[in-house]
Amino acid sequence: MLLQGLKVVEFASYIAAPGAGGVLADWGAEVIKVERPEGDPMRQVFGDARSTLSGNPTFGLDNRGKRAVVLDISKSEGREALTRLATGADIFLTNVRPASLKRAGLDDETLRAINPRLIYAVVTGYGLEGPDAGKPGFDVTAFWSRAGVAHMHAPKGTDPFILRTGVGDHMTSLATVSAILAAVYEREKTGVGRLVQTSLLATGVYAVSSDLAVQLAFGKLASNRPRSAPFDPVANFYKSRDGQWFVVNPRGASKDWQLLAAACDRPDLPDDERFLTGRLRKDNSAALVAELDQAFSAIDFADIARRLDEVDLVWAPVQTPAQVVDDPQVAAAGALLEVEDGQGGTYRSPAAPARFPGADATVRPAAPGLGQHTREVLVEIGYSGAEIEAMLAAGAAA
Repeated sequence: MLLQGLKVVEFASYIAAPGAGGVLADWGAEVIKVERPEGDPMRQVFGDARSTLSGNPTFGLDNRGKRAVVLDISKSEGREALTRLATGADIFLTNVRPASLKRAGLDDETLRAINPRLIYAVVTGYGLEGPDAGKPGFDVTAFWSRAGVAHMHAPKGTDPFILRTGVGDHMTSLATVSAILAAVYEREKTGVGRLVQTSLLATGVYAVSSDLAVQLAFGKLASNRPRSAPFDPVANFYKSRDGQWFVVNPRGASKDWQLLAAACDRPDLPDDERFLTGRLRKDNSAALVAELDQAFSAIDFADIARRLDEVDLVWAPVQTPAQVVDDPQVAAAGALLEVEDGQGGTYRSPAAPARFPGADATVRPAAPGLGQHTREVLVEIGYSGAEIEAMLAAGAAA
């Protein structure tokens, strides 16, 4: 596998940082997940912290293929063990607040003084500098709300709505993987690691950066508009006679507008004086949406799909999650893989969004139980059996 031999120590919880560790593990890195005695809170989404993978696909998504160690860094023995792990690692990945890590002697400067090759990757809500650097943040707060993403996606005049679980987190996971691998490349040339950081806030800003570039350049930005009166009625959502929503997004040329009109049995529309130009279509968007609504509502979805495909228009169905997981193109794109269920079988789970033909991982090990590999990993970093038993008895490890 591509990252075989790369050792990652992940001291993190929830989604954004563990998601980055999960992608690295999928691509072949050895990832040791270090948890506090109470466990990553994501273990409890569908049950007790010590529950197995089979009942918690959300935790399994970001933690499959890792090894799990429990250390209590409030105790000196736990801090020492985590330091030893970092000493032999390529990457230390964390989303624990920097002030807490500093107090525990697990900050960037301390660990990289011991291991100069270490790449220290920290994921935060708001970054490492500035007046709000120490604030806690989740994707719905730092990514969705503060970065402006929620405001830009709610149509003008409507209330903001909550982001689905992990969307901003997983975008930040991908940003973190990119930052880590850039630092790995640099280290190959210099022999020295570095601090890398990502934040939910900065990822959110980048996610809507096309719009924010307009805001920065012109000092204003058009609002998102409702489907009934869109900025461009030709690029919009419509519903078939049998109730299937779909979206069309024709290319800029007027030829695509003509093809779309013909596909819904309204070849007369491009000659309508209200819709002769792109500007007129925008000025009369509500009227054009009404015309297209009526036209498409008289045609079954299968027929619409065939017609749009025949003229090579850009479009897609609006699929439910159940339709997505049964879509053969989703499988063909490598968007799903199999994960061991711990009972001799497998179940399907989303894959990291990249393919490596000839080296794709199609089946991944289960996510580990809480502390499943504590003894094994402590032996690997030089602890004797007696030392391990003493740590377990003292509650420094579990």
